[in-house]
Amino acid sequence: MRFGLTDDAWLENGPGTLAQRIGTLNSLGVRIVRFTVPWNEIAPTQPTAPTDPTDEAYQWSQDDEVVNGLHAAGIEVMLQLLDTPSWANGGHGPNYAPTSAASFGAFATAAARHYPWVKKWLIWDEPNQARWLRPTSAAIYTTRLLNPAYIAIHSVIRGAQVGGGGSAPRGSTGGVSPIAWLNGMHAAHARLDAYAFNPYPLNPKVESPLSGGCKTCATIPMSSISRLSSLVAADFGRARVWLTEYGYQTNPPDRLLGVSQSLQARYIGEAAYQAWHSARVDMLIQYLYRDEPDIARFQSGLVTINNTPKQAYAAFELPVAEVARRGSQVTLWGQLRAPAATSTVHVQRLIGTRWASVAVKRATAAGYWTLKARLAPYSVVRVVSGRLIGPGLRLH
Repeated sequence: MRFGLTDDAWLENGPGTLAQRIGTLNSLGVRIVRFTVPWNEIAPTQPTAPTDPTDEAYQWSQDDEVVNGLHAAGIEVMLQLLDTPSWANGGHGPNYAPTSAASFGAFATAAARHYPWVKKWLIWDEPNQARWLRPTSAAIYTTRLLNPAYIAIHSVIRGAQVGGGGSAPRGSTGGVSPIAWLNGMHAAHARLDAYAFNPYPLNPKVESPLSGGCKTCATIPMSSISRLSSLVAADFGRARVWLTEYGYQTNPPDRLLGVSQSLQARYIGEAAYQAWHSARVDMLIQYLYRDEPDIARFQSGLVTINNTPKQAYAAFELPVAEVARRGSQVTLWGQLRAPAATSTVHVQRLIGTRWASVAVKRATAAGYWTLKARLAPYSVVRVVSGRLIGPGLRLH
């Protein structure tokens, strides 16, 4: 199980040096980073030898610093191939599919040869929405993008894993629902090692990672991830599930879709439990590290646009979730994710203005722990491990 983060803009242009930003990821306990390699920027002109990464048309330097820096720091990298150059799709924008499957397969070959140590690859982002892929067709996605890239990457890198699908939890205007998309990929004979999915809430005001999702709808939020796992098993056998983008926006600044900072922190713990509890799921990627400056974009960062840590920052280091309650007995689950944590977990309860000990637990070798304790509804608890202090969690 890998817990990670994606935020290309912050990694490339955030405050401080790249080494400092990567150091921040390490201190948070980020195990994997999803990073986009945009085909249209890497190859703005058509290469003469498209499978050769040294062809003079290829411009890898813009991404090399980040990708190689993460690799040197011991953080696993998952590369996402995205965006078609106009020379490959008849002069259209980057969200239009290439006219030839061979052109994208050649680019995937060059990318794999340029980054031969990368084992995880992701083909496109949310192609079931028209704003990311036109024509918005599972068959075109499979035959012109996913399958040629799968064949190319596996031919270059032994042990590579290629994630396909990458779908959003809803089709939106002009798009395709994730269930219809998955079935369409199956009908088109998609080749993949993992089905990638972005399980955002459909209604952030009422949905949590553990509840609120529709069990029979054509949409799939995080609370219905077991349904996705069953569908993947039926269509793609032993393929794994990668949750490649997920997060809750905060209010402020997003008054329309945002939740409070305390709820965002709670949902980080609940999402971690949901992913860990789902046997087929191999990774969960947080989107973003820092809020985006445009209010119309995403404010789901662990820090604000001014780099002030939210409660979610500490929740990412020490995620905790209330996973069961029967009367006064509650079950808590948690993870010691950040390397500054020790193997000892101190669970505390707020009494008045002071924190009192509830229990001391030892985490497993993988850093997980559970606790059953008698705690009244609406109690506020927190976790302390080493010098790390998690945010207060109000129980149900």
